Amino acid sequence: MPREFELCPGRRVGGEQPCFIIAEIGQNHQGDLDIAKRMIRMAKECGADCAKFQKSELEYKFNKKALERPYTSKHSWGKTYGEHKRHLEFSHDQYRELKKYAEEVGIFFTASGMDEMAVEFLHELDVPFFKVGSGDTNNFPYLEKTAKKGRPMVISSGMQSMKTMHQVYQIVKPINPNFCFLQCTSAYPLQPEDVNLRVISAYQTAFPDIPIGYSGHETGIAISVAAVAMGAKVVERHVTLDKTWKGSDHQASLEPNELAELVKAIRTVEQAMGSPVKQLLPCEMACNEKLGKSVVAKVTIPEGTVLTLDMLTVKVGEPKGFPPEAIFDLVGQKVKRSIEEDETITEQAVENHVKKVKC
Repeated sequence: MPREFELCPGRRVGGEQPCFIIAEIGQNHQGDLDIAKRMIRMAKECGADCAKFQKSELEYKFNKKALERPYTSKHSWGKTYGEHKRHLEFSHDQYRELKKYAEEVGIFFTASGMDEMAVEFLHELDVPFFKVGSGDTNNFPYLEKTAKKGRPMVISSGMQSMKTMHQVYQIVKPINPNFCFLQCTSAYPLQPEDVNLRVISAYQTAFPDIPIGYSGHETGIAISVAAVAMGAKVVERHVTLDKTWKGSDHQASLEPNELAELVKAIRTVEQAMGSPVKQLLPCEMACNEKLGKSVVAKVTIPEGTVLTLDMLTVKVGEPKGFPPEAIFDLVGQKVKRSIEEDETITEQAVENHVKKVKC
């Protein structure tokens, strides 16, 4: 069983712990602090464990030419990519305000640190854990510095290979054992044929001592629920208040009703996973009493007869007798009294019968 660790104060992930559900607000707040607060409250009301944002120190994440590049997309908030990103980027004080608001609402708050300086700020902000976005998963100096901060880490794996993920594991594990990997495909929206949920199983085999999760960009909730059934211990999904809003992430995000349904479905699946022990359950007793079959005499069987298979059949019988799985055990045994055709064969009718105990 993958090891557990405390991801947030009082909230562990891995092992038999419930799936930790991250509502990824990202930059779907449109650069509006009030919308961001509404989204934090929405995430809480829908049952998510954590509201997450994306924090960048733009001059450290992008070079000058990238920031100066014209940005003419229908999703643009400025003439250049830098203007666009500055519109969507909250200040340090605004982040402090959002964290305080999340604490008042009662939901964990964190952000992806999109560059090393953003990680420094988030560390100062005292977030419970660091989220490493897929774009920084192969940024090994960044990973090392982030791991050394000592906070738990959730690491997405979009755009990466298994070879790279082994390298990530080898870098982070000796420094900070409290981390997990999320299977992720970096496409928005993500098509089902590109999800590759089987990577979850591959990660569980390759990294058996850390929890494995899923970060999804698909539409709908079915795939994320399936990920939990496969053992995902953390699920991250982008959320929005309105999929028609301007912004490239909204289409691959969940609206409030979908997020609430996802949380409900995940909790239902966790209950349904149950026990690996297969046995007759108390809830099945009524059905077993009504429809459970017994061994019945196929022909009239005189007293003293040694039973053969051609004398026996299986039916729903009244009263209950030997269960169907006992039919071969009855062959070769002697009956103590006559048994009529179609009569249930009971223990009292069989000589020296010793009831076998089911294991």
